[in-house]
Amino acid sequence: MTLLGRLLKNRRAGEAHSAWNLPNLRGPETLTLTSPHFGDGDAMPLELCAKIIGGGNLSPHLVWTPPPPGTAQLLLVVEDIDVPLARPAVHCAALLDPASGHLDPGALGARRPAPGVRLLRSTVGRGYNGPAPIKGHGPHRYVFQLFALAGPVDGAPDAAPVDRARPRALLPAVTAPVLGRGRLTGVFER
Repeated sequence: MTLLGRLLKNRRAGEAHSAWNLPNLRGPETLTLTSPHFGDGDAMPLELCAKIIGGGNLSPHLVWTPPPPGTAQLLLVVEDIDVPLARPAVHCAALLDPASGHLDPGALGARRPAPGVRLLRSTVGRGYNGPAPIKGHGPHRYVFQLFALAGPVDGAPDAAPVDRARPRALLPAVTAPVLGRGRLTGVFER
């Protein structure tokens, strides 16, 4: 695997196609997103990484400042922007109750999400999928992006289409205005 990582070293998705840079998800950067597990730009601990590399696949404790008045829903998107693909890999997508203010460790687990958490599809399934970059590929940045939306993502009583939609179809289709947003970047390398 180390050889593959070295061969793909210069191939990275980058930020251009990340949720943060989608025109419909632009908005004022008024939310501050933090974690006691790691600081912005710091290494993520192994316990937050995927089990296939010896981690615990525990979603991190996340804390954010109060969203702007009128926020109906929070959208959390976690992306690996250094994956050797054309677009970043979505490691988690979730709709959150704006009144919560934080997520406890493990709150994004697929089997038992916390109250107020509605898990959406990601690139590899549902729920939090911790870092597991290719060995030898270099550092990968995992960007936790939080968007305060003025309306619900689905806007309809039947939410099944939203729950089934792939991230690359769902994210550009969000029509609710973004009242505020914030991000936190963790780094992991094997």
